[in-house]
Amino acid sequence: MERRCDRIYVCAGTGCVSGKSLTIIENFEQALQDCGQTDVKVIKTGCFGLCSMGPVVITQPDDCFYSKISPEDVAEIVHEHIVGGLPVQRLLFKNTGGEPVSLFEADFYKKQKRVALARCGLINPEDIDDYIAHEGFQALEKAIRTMRPGEVVELVTNSGLRGRGGAGFPTGQKWQFTMDAPGDKKYVVCNADEGDPGAFMDRSLLEADPLSVIEAMSIAGYAIGSDEGYIYVRAEYPLAIHRLEIAIKQAEERGYLGNHILGTDFCFQISIRYGAGAFVCGEETALISSIEGMKGTPRLRPPYPAVKGLFDCPTLINNVETLANIGKIILNGADWFRSMGTEGSPGTKVFALGGNVNNICLVEVPMGITLREIVYDIGGGIPEGRGFKAAQTGGPSGGCIPSRHLNTPIDYESLKEIGSMMGSGGLIVMDDSKCMVGIAKFFMQFMVEESCGKCAPCRLGLVRLYEALERITEGKGTMADLQELEEIAEMVREMSFCALGQTAPNPLLTTLQYFKEEYLAHIEEKRCPAGECSALLSYTITESCIGCTKCARNCPVSAISGKVKERHSIDPSLCIKCGACMDDCPVHAITRA
Repeated sequence: MERRCDRIYVCAGTGCVSGKSLTIIENFEQALQDCGQTDVKVIKTGCFGLCSMGPVVITQPDDCFYSKISPEDVAEIVHEHIVGGLPVQRLLFKNTGGEPVSLFEADFYKKQKRVALARCGLINPEDIDDYIAHEGFQALEKAIRTMRPGEVVELVTNSGLRGRGGAGFPTGQKWQFTMDAPGDKKYVVCNADEGDPGAFMDRSLLEADPLSVIEAMSIAGYAIGSDEGYIYVRAEYPLAIHRLEIAIKQAEERGYLGNHILGTDFCFQISIRYGAGAFVCGEETALISSIEGMKGTPRLRPPYPAVKGLFDCPTLINNVETLANIGKIILNGADWFRSMGTEGSPGTKVFALGGNVNNICLVEVPMGITLREIVYDIGGGIPEGRGFKAAQTGGPSGGCIPSRHLNTPIDYESLKEIGSMMGSGGLIVMDDSKCMVGIAKFFMQFMVEESCGKCAPCRLGLVRLYEALERITEGKGTMADLQELEEIAEMVREMSFCALGQTAPNPLLTTLQYFKEEYLAHIEEKRCPAGECSALLSYTITESCIGCTKCARNCPVSAISGKVKERHSIDPSLCIKCGACMDDCPVHAITRA
C-alpha cells in the first residue's frame, strides 16, 4: 500500500514536553526503525497553540491532527497509520461539531491570523536549515544588501507596529530615536523577561522560532548602527534558553551573526543574560541595571534608553513579539502589515489565554477582534457551562473587564477607555464563581512582593492597599477601608517612580468600578457573594442529613457532632471552613453561604 505520510511533527514546547512529548519522539523514531520506515522523518517543533490538547502530533502530507497523545499510543499510530495508511480515529482531534479535522481547519484557528507565530509548530527550532527553508534570513539579506539603515527605520515606522511589550509605543519611532542618538557604540536588547502570572507568549515564541528574534535583532542592529545585542531572558525558561543558545551558535556558523555578515561590512553579535525572576525587570531601565550586574531597579527618565541606556550608550529595547514581526514587515511591506488590525493598532497580537476557559491556548488574532470572539469562538467558552464574569488583560498591571464589555475591540485605545490595557498579552478568564475582591487582593499581593522598594508610594502604598483588601475579605472591613482604597490607589498611580507602581492599582480600581456591589457585600453584610472568602463562609447541615457520620469522622477539627442516623450539626466556633464536610457528604446535605 502506498504510504500517505512521510513527516511526523511532534510538539516539543514546554507544555507538551511536560506531557512526555520527548518520549513520544523517541518512541516514534524507534517504532519507525523497527518496521523499516526509516525514510519517515520525525520533526520536533514548538507550540502549535492548542496547549490544552497536547501533546500534539501532526502527520504530513495527509494532514492528520492527533491530540492528547501518550507514549503508549505511538506504536498504534505507526502500525495503523504510517504503515497501514489508515488514521487512528480514536486519537484524532475532534472539532466542536465532533468531526475530525486537520490542524488549521479547526474552529480554534478560524479567526486567527498567524504572523509572529507563522513558523511555530511548522519548523524544528533547533535546525537552522528548517528555518532557512521557511523564508529564514531573507529579510536580513534584503535589509543589508538592498536598503539603507534609514530606509529600514522608515519601513518599520510606516508599518505602524507598536511595541507588544505593554505600553504600545511606536516601534519605528523608538528605532529612529536610537539611530539619531550620538555615539559610536549602541546596543540592541531583546526584553524576554516575561513576568506576568499566566503569560507564556514570549516563552513559546523563543522555544518555537528563536531564529526569527535573532534575525530581527540583527536587522535592528543594522538599522541603528549597533554591532552588539543582548537577549534578557528569564532563568526560569530553561528550554527557551537552550534553543536560543543553539540558534545563536548555528547562526554564527552560517555567517548570519558575527563578523562580516553575509560577506558585507556589517558585524553583529548577540549574548544571553539571565533574569532572576523580578517582575520589575520588565521595565526597561531596571532591565538595563540588571544586565550591567546591578540590582534591577528603575532609573529616572529622561534620559531615555534610546539616548543613554546600557553602559551609558544609546540602546534599543524591544520585546520578543515585537521583534518577531520585523522580518515579515521587511519582506511584505508596511501596507501589508497595516492591512491587518485597526487604524491605530495595526497588525496582530499574541495572547496567552488561560483561566476558566475550555481551550488553554496561545493565539494570534488581528487587532480589533472582540473579547467575546477570543473567549468563545477561539477559547471555546467557559467550562461546565458557567457564566463569564470578567477577563484580566495586561497582567497584574491591567484591568478586570466585566461581561458588559465583552464586545469591546481588543486594541490599545479601546482597552484604555474601559480602564484596562493591552500589556504583553496575558489574558485570564474568570467565571461566575470568582470573588472579584479576592482577585484584586491576589494581584495586589503579587505587586507588593514584586515592588523593588525604591519609592515610598509603591513600597508603602501597595502594602496599605493589600492590608485593606485583606481586612475586607476577612470580614473586618469598614466603609473607611473602601474610601482608603480609592484614595491610596490614586496616590500610588500618580506618584510612583516607574510604571510598575503607576499601573499596580489597575486591577483594584477596575474591580471597584465594575464590581463595587461585591465590596459592599463583604463590608456591610459580611458576606462573599461568590463563596470564595473562607472567613465569611458558614456551613449548615440541612434536614437531608441521613446521619451517616462521614462528615464528623473526616472533620479535621472535630467541629461536627451528632448520633448515627440523626441530623448532625456544626459548631461554628470550631469550624475552620475547609469544606471537607461538604465534599464528603454522600447526600449533599451540607450547604455553604
